[in-house]
Amino acid sequence: MAPIDLTGKTVIVTGAGSGLGRAMTLGLARCGATVAALDLNEADAADTGRMAAKLTPGARVQPMAIDVRRRDQVERTVERVRRELGGLHVLVNCAGIGMAYLRRDYVVNPVRFWEADPDRWQDVMDVNVRGPFLMARTVTPHLLAQKWGRIVNVTTSFNTMVRAANMPYGQSKAALEAASAAWAGELAGSGVTVNVLIPGGAADTAMVPPESPYDRGTLTRPEVMVAPVCFLASDASGDVNGMRFIGRDWDPALPPAEAMKKAGAPIAWPALAAEAAAGQPAPKGGFAR
Repeated sequence: MAPIDLTGKTVIVTGAGSGLGRAMTLGLARCGATVAALDLNEADAADTGRMAAKLTPGARVQPMAIDVRRRDQVERTVERVRRELGGLHVLVNCAGIGMAYLRRDYVVNPVRFWEADPDRWQDVMDVNVRGPFLMARTVTPHLLAQKWGRIVNVTTSFNTMVRAANMPYGQSKAALEAASAAWAGELAGSGVTVNVLIPGGAADTAMVPPESPYDRGTLTRPEVMVAPVCFLASDASGDVNGMRFIGRDWDPALPPAEAMKKAGAPIAWPALAAEAAAGQPAPKGGFAR
């Protein structure tokens, strides 16, 4: 397949200092996008910028520090991106906090909801839910005014959302999934689309700390996010709205229409809601994606 050309597109990626956000930033820059690499840790964002310059000579990556929970910082940063980087076309909401923030060994020593520290619980909800809302709320009027824009939200699998001893991470991603479905409906036909992208399994990032009992060689590589996010950021994805894609299942060797069919499904499992409304039990294991 011919490589996607994102020349002329300015993209914001939150959580760009590591993990999935770093992988997507590097991939978007490689496709020619100008990327605002946003992260709470300015040094990590700067490292991503240096990596982009090394991997892609001439890459346009601008590191910026931001706390996505802060409305003032979000509004100031979005305005800076528009002013300094030649506009704004795409928002990728990837910044997030996982269960390791509540307890480093949560895999072998699960955090029951009544044991969770309320302040840390709130931090997870604020970063994972409030942050994407503030970012999308701030960029959307601009995207609507130019009648072109893309919003990509990183959530997780259905099973992860409802898994015991996985709160509040699971519920925060369930909230963002529901929000994504609603935003896509509200923006339908406007030229601005909202889609969801997930890696498709526990990813080899800091979300899974080194003390976890996993063979890291079996974890999903962050780079599986690159091909689908670059497509979703492109002109070719204009008719794609309200979908969720699994990076691990996206085959970059296929034409986009075939890759989407293999890796995609509607946001928020509407078939589950339809069956519930009809009084039909959902099939066991049918909504793990």
